[in-house]
Amino acid sequence: MSFCTSIHCMDGRVQEPLIDYLKQAYGVDYVDAITEPGPCRILAEDRDRPRVRSIRERTTISVDKHGSKLIAVSGHYDCAGNPRDEATQKQQVRQSMQLLAHAYRDVEVIGLWVDSNWRVHEVNPL
Repeated sequence: MSFCTSIHCMDGRVQEPLIDYLKQAYGVDYVDAITEPGPCRILAEDRDRPRVRSIRERTTISVDKHGSKLIAVSGHYDCAGNPRDEATQKQQVRQSMQLLAHAYRDVEVIGLWVDSNWRVHEVNPL
């Protein structure tokens, strides 16, 4: 039984594509979903301490209790919680990846982008 962690928007349009992608591309059985409106903005800005702390606490449970060895953070087209363009959101995803990689040194951290056709793409780190 293998787990990964997905930090993604609460928007129902992105949840299935992300979970399906992670299961297929990374061969995991289960995806622990940590949802917030616009989580890549929240993590990249790192200003809303209670929300960042909440995301980190839930991620730690997934890593420590479920043995997650992969954390994915994502942005997506037409995000109500983070109404920024694709380039801005991808930069926020990269910044979020750095924050998470620093906090979870023994876990692989990846970035994902969900486009207007609800297809998932990997975001290269900085």
